[in-house]
Amino acid sequence: MTETVLIMGAGAVAGVGGALAKQFSDNGYHIVVAGRTQSKLDGIVEAIEREGGSAEAVIADVTAGKDQDAVFDLVSQRGEPLAAVLYNAGSNLPIKFSDLTPEQFDEFWRIGCFGAFLTARLALPILQQQGRGSLFFTGASASMRGRPNFAHFAVAKAGLRNLAQALAREYGPQGIHIAHVIIDGVVNGDIVRGRFADYLDALGDDGALEPQAIAQAFWALHQQHPSAWSHELDLRPYKESW
Repeated sequence: MTETVLIMGAGAVAGVGGALAKQFSDNGYHIVVAGRTQSKLDGIVEAIEREGGSAEAVIADVTAGKDQDAVFDLVSQRGEPLAAVLYNAGSNLPIKFSDLTPEQFDEFWRIGCFGAFLTARLALPILQQQGRGSLFFTGASASMRGRPNFAHFAVAKAGLRNLAQALAREYGPQGIHIAHVIIDGVVNGDIVRGRFADYLDALGDDGALEPQAIAQAFWALHQQHPSAWSHELDLRPYKESW
């Protein structure tokens, strides 16, 4: 029987979400991608279907409970095991603390942390009933430290990391693999390439994380034997200062 993988916050084809979708599709899973932009989701679905895979898209704001309910209703209606849920939603933008508004702070926290809570709240009962499955969260270097102009981002990502730890300790013994993946560095995806192409070029070969390499790390986590699970994995270019 085909199994389903759900990616929340899928984003562009040439990004982490798109790479995750392709990686898991290439290994035989049906992919459900959820996000806010129809054109980006359609691009992922089309790319997968061109290579003979199976995928579908659903518009969803990860911070809206009704949207999350609709996503998981769609997944449940398939009647297939839910192999993995990958929470990849997030946004990043440098903002001086003196310029940071309450609305901005709330928005970053809701996307980076609260949305993950809503996803886990719906995913874990399904995985718990199955007695297996993966629930992975995309983190960042800000998960570990706060830097100037990134207070809003650091709070969201640190909260996400602690949520993942708490869930892993509670649900891991029930056979559910919960992991947090720290992406430490610039990702060579559509967003950064479109805004900071010169900066990416200045980093040189392998100076930025390739989305496909990130996706391979997620896949390796999903494939781990339960006698040797990793909870946290950090990924960075070999040139990255840390």
